[in-house]
Order: sequence, then structure tokens, then C-alpha cells
Amino acid sequence: MFRWGILSTAKIAREQVVPAIQQSETGIVAAVASRDAGRADAFARRFNIAHAFETYEALLESDAVDGVYIPTVTSTHVEWAIRAAKAGKHVLVEKPLALKADEIAPVIKARDASGVLVSEAFMVTYHPQWLKVRDLIGGGAIGQLRMVQGAFSYFNRDGDNMRNRPELGGGALPDIGVYPTVATRFVTGIEPHSVTATIDRDAAFGTDIFANVTMRFEGFDLSFYVGTQLAQRQVMVFHGDKGFIEVRTPFNAGVHDADRVTLYNADHREAQTFAFPGVQQYQYQVDAFVRRTRGEDVPVFTLEESVANQRAIDAIYRAAVSGRTEPV
Repeated sequence: MFRWGILSTAKIAREQVVPAIQQSETGIVAAVASRDAGRADAFARRFNIAHAFETYEALLESDAVDGVYIPTVTSTHVEWAIRAAKAGKHVLVEKPLALKADEIAPVIKARDASGVLVSEAFMVTYHPQWLKVRDLIGGGAIGQLRMVQGAFSYFNRDGDNMRNRPELGGGALPDIGVYPTVATRFVTGIEPHSVTATIDRDAAFGTDIFANVTMRFEGFDLSFYVGTQLAQRQVMVFHGDKGFIEVRTPFNAGVHDADRVTLYNADHREAQTFAFPGVQQYQYQVDAFVRRTRGEDVPVFTLEESVANQRAIDAIYRAAVSGRTEPV
């Protein structure tokens, strides 16, 4: 069994990733670390974890851990991914891995030098609903793809939340703007070549709270908006000349709605729905990760793909500042 160590007692670890590991057949949670010893102990008791460490360094030095999941604040992801790789641990690091594409190069260097697996935790790329969308588009179900539309929003004005603190890597684009981008790239296998965008920032927090984006790909456009001070919504639509595909809960599958992909024909008279009940996308993610560390030929999200996705996000910021179309 693969022995996981968890760096931080963050909410996503508590609510999603640790339960996913414990439900899997590939690994166990062997250790947790927090800079607050009391939190580490409480977390270990709650999930019946054998080892609790009061420093991240101590966990990385432990022989009881094969690999780590890193859900620390965004601004520290690169640092701890590198340190974990250098310690010989496999690394699953929460998205976004970095705040600029250039910051990922040292992570790739550490990965290559250590021979470990390092992957950004884009759980959506493991969900069978997205594999279905990719197959439908690739199989010509909607003909020629011409337009992708997306939205992802929630409301959060908590000044203590890291998503509202720019020094910790907060903002709408790092938190949720990465999802319409990665999903479109994933199902089409095509990279964007240019971007136009507008961004609104919170006067008090300084973070980007709304972004309206158009990305141009060869043959189609992606238009999406994300917001952290809007009513909750998430949707993705892929529109071709012979039909279109709607993904009802593209990102928080199973939370906002059932996991469903609906294929409509050209005149909207017929629809076919593909349902994926009971899927735990985080479990699919950790299982694929562990199987890859064993040498199995299963796809995982690579650091090279992380660079490509972050380049698109970087271009959004540049376009919003310049007011012009920016290359990716």
C-alpha cells in the first residue's frame, strides 16, 4: 500500500482528499503534518492516522511516507513541491501549482533529479464525465467544435480566507479560472494561441474577484467568466455545427448537481444523457497517481501540462492590463 503524508490540515484535505485515499484500495494516510501540533493531533485522531508531525520538514524526513499531498496555501506550493521531491517523496500538489508559468521550471528540475512523480491535482481530468466529453468531441458527435462557454462562481467575502489574500495567492483566476481553461484543453487536446480579458479587483482585498475571458484556439473560441463574489454557478457547454454538449456540474461534480453530460442534436429535438452516479473524482485521482508511481501506464496530469495551463492564465492577466489581445 502506498503511504501518503498530508502537508497541512486544509479543508480540501479534510473533506475530499483524505476520505478519497481512505476509500481507495491503493493507499493509506500514514501521516499528517501541521505547524500547529494540536491541529495535527486532532486531524490524526479524526482519521485514525498513525503519525502526526508538528512540522512539514519532519514529515518529509519520515521513512513512514512514500508520497505527499500538498494542500498548503497557494503561494507555498512550489516551495514545498520542490522540497518534497528533493526528499525523495512522490508529490501530488493542489492546484494551482504556481502563480506564474516560469515558477514551474524548478519543480520540473527537482522532479527529474529525484526521479519521483510530481503532479498538479486537477481532479477533473480523472472524472469519467470529462473522459466522455473528450470521446464525444473526438468522435465527431457535435461535428466541428466552434464555441465553448463556461462559468464558475461562488460568493466569499471572508477577509481571512486565503482566496481573498493576494500575498497567499488568492484571487478568482488562481482558484477557479484554471478550471474552464484546463477542461477545454483536456477534452480538445488543443492549446490556446491568444487571449482577451477584463478583470475586476476588490478594493479592500486587492484580489481579482471577476474575470471575463475569451481564449482563441485553432478553429474555436472559449468564452468564460469566473467570480468569487457572485451567486454560485458552474457550467460548461461545447457547441458544434451538428450538436452541443452540456456538462451540468463540470467541476464540483456531485456537490452542486448530479454528474451528467447531455448531448443535444443540431435542431435540439433529441438529447442523450450520460450519467455517472457515485463517482468520487478525488479517489480516481489518487488511484491513478499511485498506479503511476508503480510504473503502470496510466495517464496523470504532468508538470508540462501545468506549464501550458499556467501560461494561459498568465496571458489573461496580461490582456486585462494591456487591454489588447495577448499571445499565450
